[in-house]
Amino acid sequence: MTTILLVAIGGLILGGLAVFFINRVLLRQRHDAIIMEAKKEAEVIKKEKLFEVKEKGIQMKAEVEKLASARNSKLQSAEAKLKQREMQLNQKQDEITRKRQETEAIKENLEKQFDHIETKKQDLDKLHKEGINRLEQIAGLSADEAKEKLVESLKEEAKTEASAYINDIMEEAKMTANKEAKGIVIKTIQRVATETAIENAVTVFHIESDEIKGRIIGREGRNIRALESATGVEIIVDDTPEAIVLSAFDPVRREIARLALHQLVTDGRIHPARIEEVVTKVRKQIEEEIIETGKRTAIDLGVHGLHPELIRMIGKMKYRSSYGQNLLQHARETANLCAVMASELGLNPKKAKRAGLLHDIGKVPDDEPELPHAILGMKLAEKYKEKPDICNAIGAHHDEVEMTSLIAPLVQVCDAISGARPGARREIVEAYIKRLNDLEQLALSYPGVLKTYAIQAGRELRVIVGADKIDDQDTEKLSGEIAKKIQDEMTYPGQVKITVIRETRAVSYAK
Repeated sequence: MTTILLVAIGGLILGGLAVFFINRVLLRQRHDAIIMEAKKEAEVIKKEKLFEVKEKGIQMKAEVEKLASARNSKLQSAEAKLKQREMQLNQKQDEITRKRQETEAIKENLEKQFDHIETKKQDLDKLHKEGINRLEQIAGLSADEAKEKLVESLKEEAKTEASAYINDIMEEAKMTANKEAKGIVIKTIQRVATETAIENAVTVFHIESDEIKGRIIGREGRNIRALESATGVEIIVDDTPEAIVLSAFDPVRREIARLALHQLVTDGRIHPARIEEVVTKVRKQIEEEIIETGKRTAIDLGVHGLHPELIRMIGKMKYRSSYGQNLLQHARETANLCAVMASELGLNPKKAKRAGLLHDIGKVPDDEPELPHAILGMKLAEKYKEKPDICNAIGAHHDEVEMTSLIAPLVQVCDAISGARPGARREIVEAYIKRLNDLEQLALSYPGVLKTYAIQAGRELRVIVGADKIDDQDTEKLSGEIAKKIQDEMTYPGQVKITVIRETRAVSYAK
């Protein structure tokens, strides 16, 4: 039994070895076949790559030949240009040589003439000296004395002519002052246009955190588009921390957008339907507030019987500004000033106050016609049945129409006082006082000046000079010099009138 088992095991081992060797032979054959196939594929790839390299070589050769031919053509054209240039230079050189010869001939001729002129000059000098000696003997004066007298007379004549010339120039300047002033105004508007536009067209809405910006913008910007469409205001959401910019030229629209945005952010519900609802509600509130402001202003000032549309325009002034001065506050100041002045002059203070309150309504129309605001205000007042003298005062406060009543110049003066008083429009009191002191000190720096007074809010400078130190002719010269120095060294609104006063006083005492 054991022997049989051993024989069986040996047979199994021999069979396994036979299978192993057979598999190994098969693997070897398969390996050789794969190697052969890979070699064949490598040969094919090699041939393809060689073919591609040959094609690229042919293409590169063609490109190189093309570049070479282009370069050769350029070189040939450049060579032709150089040859042409060389011919031109040769021609110019020949022409220069010819002109040099002509110049030398002319020089020789001039030298001969110069020698002749020198001889003539010497003869003239002798004759000149003899003439001077004869004149000195006849006049009884030496040449230096005669020269001094001539210079003195010429100085006096030059001073007189210069003064007359300066007066002519001043007259001409006055005639062309209106044109020059318009040019200056246009240049000024160009310089401050950006600052004024930013001040009058932008409102900054402050937020607690930048996370709210995403909610205001909304998904794919639908919230911000709905808000801009409902209010007519451009909403700028940028990297400015905790701030959103509302941009529009209509201040009422900006205020509606600001209040609506405030309510939406406070409430937290921001979506297109809610935005339209809030904007409609805020617009009604603003309209009511405008009318309420107009009514309250009219009641405070004691102006009665105004048309409802005029009351609404007065309320709209609250949202307008002019050079940093609130328009409603300016209108109230002008109305009060008109009433006080009218009382002092014996005029009707109620009419004056009414005209002062309405004088700038042309700045707040619902539409924007191409008319000056004074003319537009006059037409609006006529439309809403205001009296002719009130309408004329509104239209004439900037001299666009002729004044036909005493209220008109009163409104014009009070408007100027309210707008030009220290601190009303961007000029603080300290800067105003410093400007007046600088004006006075500048005039005092001139010799012969005794006292200086800056009057009319710095628009006129009175200069008192000593009668024994400056004559009448020098007063005109002094006023011109002071005006030029103020213009060169100082910055001021409008214009400054310089008045030089020279007086003679005789004082006696009776004992």
